[in-house]
Amino acid sequence: MPEPLKNLYTRELIDSLSQEISAFYREFDADGFTEQVFGDLWHEKELKERMRHISESLHCFLPQKYAAAIEILINAGSQFKGFEYMFFPGFVELYGLEQYQESIAALEHFTKYSSSEFAVRPFIKKYQRKMMGQMEIWAESDNYQVRRLASEGCRPRLPWAMALPDFKQDPSPILPILSKLKNDQSEYVRRSVANNLNDISKDNPQVVIKIAHNWLGDTPQVDWVVKHGCRTLLKQGEPEIIALFGFSQPEHLKIYDFQMQKSVAMGDELSFSFSLKTQRSQLGKLRIEYGIDFVKKNGRRSRKVFKLSEAEVTGQEKLVQKSHSFRKISTRKYYAGRHGVAIIVNGYELASKEFMLS
Repeated sequence: MPEPLKNLYTRELIDSLSQEISAFYREFDADGFTEQVFGDLWHEKELKERMRHISESLHCFLPQKYAAAIEILINAGSQFKGFEYMFFPGFVELYGLEQYQESIAALEHFTKYSSSEFAVRPFIKKYQRKMMGQMEIWAESDNYQVRRLASEGCRPRLPWAMALPDFKQDPSPILPILSKLKNDQSEYVRRSVANNLNDISKDNPQVVIKIAHNWLGDTPQVDWVVKHGCRTLLKQGEPEIIALFGFSQPEHLKIYDFQMQKSVAMGDELSFSFSLKTQRSQLGKLRIEYGIDFVKKNGRRSRKVFKLSEAEVTGQEKLVQKSHSFRKISTRKYYAGRHGVAIIVNGYELASKEFMLS
C-alpha cells in the first residue's frame, strides 16, 4: 500500500516551514506553532483537514493584520514547492476574502509553487464578474502554472473543491478562457482545459458537442483536448460525438463465446472474455468498452464504463480478455449482490451477463 498523502506533513516539514517564516518574522513562535499543528486531534485529520489546520495554525502565530501576514507568507512560501504546500493559498482562502487586491496577487504567487485551484473558488463565487476577468488575464500569463489556474480554478466540478453551481447552470463565462488555452504550449495546461470541458459536458452536453465540432481539426494538440474533454460523452455513447470521432454503428459485428465467471468474492478478480467477428474484410475502427452495473447500498445498480481498447482493427476477428479487480479501494465501496457486465462497442451495447459478488 502506498503511503497516505496526509503523512507528507511531517515534523521535518513543519520545522522547515517554521525556520523559513522566522527569517522574515522574528516574533514567530516556532515551538508554539509546532505544538498547535500536532495537537491531540492531528492523527484524526485527513489530507484536506490537515492543510486547513496548518493554515489556521499559521493565523494564530502571524500578525493579525492580513496584509502583514500575507507578505511574510509570500516571502517564505517561495522556498516550498509541491501540492502539500497548498496551505499557503489556503490561508488566503480563509482570511483574505475581503482583501481582494492583496489576495489575488497572493494567489497568483502561491500557485507558481503549489496550486491555488481550491483557494480561488470562494473569490469566484463572491466576485464572479471581476474574477473571471482576472482569470482571462491569468490565461495570458508567462507562467504555465498561472495559466493552468485560469482553467482549473473555474472547473464547474473540480474534485475535492467548493462547487460552482452558477457555472454548472451556465458555463458561458468559462468558454473564453478555454478558447485561449486550448492550444497552450504546456500539456499540463491543455489537460486542465480538457478536464474543464469534461466537467461542462456532464451538465451541458450540447455546449461541449458544439465546441467539439468547432475545435476538432485545429491542431493535433487541440484534437487531443477535444477528445479527452469528450470522454464522458464517449462513455455515454452520445451518438453525435461517437460519429464525430469516426466510430460507426457496429451493425456488422457479432460477439461470440462471451465467457465470464458466475460469481466472485470481495477482494478477488472477475475474469471474462469474448470474440468480435465480422463478415466484412476487416472489423474497422473500434472503441471497445465494458460497463459494470455495480450494486449500490440501496440495492439499485449504477453503471460505470471502462475503456478496453481503441484502434483500427484490420482483421476479421478479435479476441478480448479482461480481469476486473474487486480489491478494496478508497474511491469505491462494493456491496454484495447480483452485478452486470455489458460489452460496448462504438457506444452500442452488444452483449451482457450477470454475476454474483459475495
